[in-house]
Amino acid sequence: MSGAAKDRWADLLPRLLSAVVMVGLGGWAVWVGGIVFDALIALCCGGMIWELMRMLAPQRPAMALQLGVVSGLAVLLASFLPVAWVLPVLAAPVTVGFGQIRENRQHFTGFALWVMLAGFGFIWLRGQPDTGLLGMLWLVSVVVVTDVAGYFAGKIIGGPKFWPRVSPKKTWSGTSAGWLASAAVGAGFAVWLDKGAGMVVLSVLLSMASQAGDVAESALKRKMGVKDSSNLIPGHGGLFDRFDGMLGAAAMFLVVTAFWG
Repeated sequence: MSGAAKDRWADLLPRLLSAVVMVGLGGWAVWVGGIVFDALIALCCGGMIWELMRMLAPQRPAMALQLGVVSGLAVLLASFLPVAWVLPVLAAPVTVGFGQIRENRQHFTGFALWVMLAGFGFIWLRGQPDTGLLGMLWLVSVVVVTDVAGYFAGKIIGGPKFWPRVSPKKTWSGTSAGWLASAAVGAGFAVWLDKGAGMVVLSVLLSMASQAGDVAESALKRKMGVKDSSNLIPGHGGLFDRFDGMLGAAAMFLVVTAFWG
């Protein structure tokens, strides 16, 4: 194998090992549900807010840690509250961060609200008594196959770049492979749950939203001049790097739910 080929696959082993750990932990939490799942989501949201603050205000690490802790606690608290209290509680840490940060306020506000609302969206979806578990399995499956199909198609097929100025590694072949893989997952769940073709269409929309989330985070990192949001996850970077697609899909799911039930 040539040196270039070795470099192309150099991150595969740590990426796979980290993925096994994440799938195992996340799968267990999704299966158990309840406070276990809610606490894991809250922890991830707090970690992503910490990473966001580190990117936007690297000179204030203590504030980043404090805001990350408060944000995680806010997500967990919101899971116990009536609906009318959810948005104020989730928005409170964002408001605090907006008042503390001097530059890039608009970036912080947009991304932080996205993280908080999407995180609570996962908690809400899993908490549905009849459809929560299957709904989470479907959403996670769509995002995972989008990422995996895109990764391998991009590495093997290559070809024209999707948006080289923002995300230089992403190709049209990988992007399209993600759409096709998500459609296949949607078709499988539609047959399993006796749903119509709408589930296939929605799966592709979630796939596109997950890719949009990935591109949005890539654009932010490029603007701030950082390669990864952090180095918490070997082979993947940070929590934001790994779950940006999941956040995008969750946001799309919330929009569809709000408008079409």
